[in-house]
Amino acid sequence: MKSMEYIYNRVEGKKTDYLDYNFTQTENSAFKSFFDLAQELDNIEDFYNLCVAIPKSFFDVEARLYIVEPKLNALMLVAKTENGGLALHTPPPEDVRPGDQPYYTSRNSLILTIRGKEPLIDQLPFEIQDDVLGLLEIYSVMTIDKHREMFFQKYANRIGFNIHNRFLVEKNIEHLRFIRSLVADIEHNIIVPNMVYKLFLRGLKRKIIKNIEMEKVFAEKSSAGQCDEDCMKNFLKEISDVNQGLTSELENIEKHYRNMSLFIETLFRKSHFDQGRLTPRTKPCDMLKDVVQPQLERYVEQFRKMGITVNDRLSGIPEAEIITVVDVGLIAQVYANLFSNAVKYTQAVTTDSGETVKYITYGHQVIRDYFGAGKDGIKYNVFSTGPHIPPEDREKLFDEGYRGSNISSQPGTGHGLSFIKNAVEIHGGVVGYESTQYGNNFYFILPMS
Repeated sequence: MKSMEYIYNRVEGKKTDYLDYNFTQTENSAFKSFFDLAQELDNIEDFYNLCVAIPKSFFDVEARLYIVEPKLNALMLVAKTENGGLALHTPPPEDVRPGDQPYYTSRNSLILTIRGKEPLIDQLPFEIQDDVLGLLEIYSVMTIDKHREMFFQKYANRIGFNIHNRFLVEKNIEHLRFIRSLVADIEHNIIVPNMVYKLFLRGLKRKIIKNIEMEKVFAEKSSAGQCDEDCMKNFLKEISDVNQGLTSELENIEKHYRNMSLFIETLFRKSHFDQGRLTPRTKPCDMLKDVVQPQLERYVEQFRKMGITVNDRLSGIPEAEIITVVDVGLIAQVYANLFSNAVKYTQAVTTDSGETVKYITYGHQVIRDYFGAGKDGIKYNVFSTGPHIPPEDREKLFDEGYRGSNISSQPGTGHGLSFIKNAVEIHGGVVGYESTQYGNNFYFILPMS
C-alpha cells in the first residue's frame, strides 16, 4: 500500500503533466466520453467497439483495434469502424506490428502499441510478449501533428489499462466459477461417497460385538467345564465365520480408502486452486487395472441392486496392459461419473430376438490418424441400454448445468458430463455421445502415448 505522501506527489505530478499536454476541448471530451462509456459497457465486445468509435466520432478517422486472443496467444482484429476491409478475428497485416514508439505504415496508418500494467502482467490468464496487449491503428492519415499523435498514444494507454483490468476481472470470475465447479466435484466424488464409510463401520461394529458375545459365552462355559468337543467345534466355526466377515469388511474399507485418497489428492491439489483450472499430473498407467476396474468395483453392487448386468465380455479391453499416459485421478473420476450416470439412467430394452436385457459395457478402440497423420487416438467408452437421448439434447450434453429433457425425474446437477469434458480436454482429448443399437454410448478419445 502506498503512503499518502506518495499519492499527493502523484496527484501534483499529474496536474503538471496535464498542463504540459495542453489537450484541446475536443480531446478532453473524447477522454471523458471514453471513461464514462467504458464504465457503462460491461460486454467486452461493446468495449472494443467503443475504442474505435471514439477516434471516428471525435476526429473523423477510421480505426482498427487488435487485441491478443488468449486461447491463440496472438493478435487478432476485434473491432473496426469501416464496413469492408479486413475481416474480424483475423491477424493484422504484416506491416502492423508492436513498436516502442508510434509509427506510420506505407498505407498511411498510424500504429500505436497498447500495453498492460507492467506490475500486473504476470497476473494475466495468458502470456504476452513485452507487455503488449494489442494495437490501435488510425487511418488513413497523411500526417498528424506531434500533439495529436501524443494524444492518440495516451488514448491507447488508457485502452490498455482498461483492457488489462477487464482481463483480470474476467480471470477472477473464471477462477471463482472453477472453484464452484471444483466444489461440486468434491461433493460428488468425496463427500457423498464418504458416507459409505458409515456402512462399513457399522458392519465392523456388529462383527466385533458378535466376537465379544462369543468370547463371553465361551469363557462362561469353559469355567463351568461345559465346553466339550462339539462346543469347541461350533465355537471355532462361528469364530471363522466372523473373521471372514471382518476380513471382507476390511478389504472393502481398504478399497474405498485407496479410491478416496486418490480423489482427495486429485481434487484438493494446490495447483488447481492457484491457477483456477484443473492441472493434470500425468504418468503411464494400465487403464484397465489402474483406472477402469477400481471404479467398476465401486459401482458393481449398485448395478446389481438396479438389476443392471455388467457385460464385460463386450468390453474390447483385453487382459493385456493398455499403457496410457494420463492423470490417473482425473480419468478415474471420468469413469466414476460415467458409471454413476449408468446406475441412474440404464433401462431395460427388448432385443431383436425378443429378449429383455438391461446392461452396461465398456471398451476401447484404436482410431488411426485421429489427431492427424501418424497421431492415433484411443476411444474409450461406456455403453448402457435404454431409450436414445433426444436429438435436441445431444449438442448440449456436456455443457455445464445442462440436463436432458428426458431425465427430469432423476436427481442430478448436470455437472458430471461437464467435468468429463474438462478433464479429457486438458489431456488433449475430445468427448462425445452416440446413439447405438439398444442404447447410448458415451466416449472420450485420448492421444496415444
